[in-house]
Amino acid sequence: MEHTADAMVEAHGETLEERFANAAYALFDQMTDVSKIQPTGEMRIQIEAGTREQLLVDFLQELLFLHDAENLVFSRFDIILDGNKLDAHIHGEEFDDERHTKRSVVKGVTYHKLEFNDAHKTLVVLFDV
Repeated sequence: MEHTADAMVEAHGETLEERFANAAYALFDQMTDVSKIQPTGEMRIQIEAGTREQLLVDFLQELLFLHDAENLVFSRFDIILDGNKLDAHIHGEEFDDERHTKRSVVKGVTYHKLEFNDAHKTLVVLFDV
């Protein structure tokens, strides 16, 4: 979705877990061609938050931290939500300059314009690029 200075994405999914996974996929798609990421490594992320909005932002920020700190990129996200608890198995690999293209640099995930639309089975999130 178009937005000035930032990247706004709308994630769809039949379940809330699918919407979280698609938002994570969109995060990495902003940074590189996700189709070229081989899901050879796996990590687990467990997060608890007061609201689903905070849970989404915390999850995406954790993924961004793993990218920035450990140079990792991910392409598959298996998520289980239980109330305000998230348990995710994420699959990816180390970023490889020869195989992965660099797109934009995502600096953060914001609460600005964050919206869950359960009737349409979507969520909107804004990345600071």
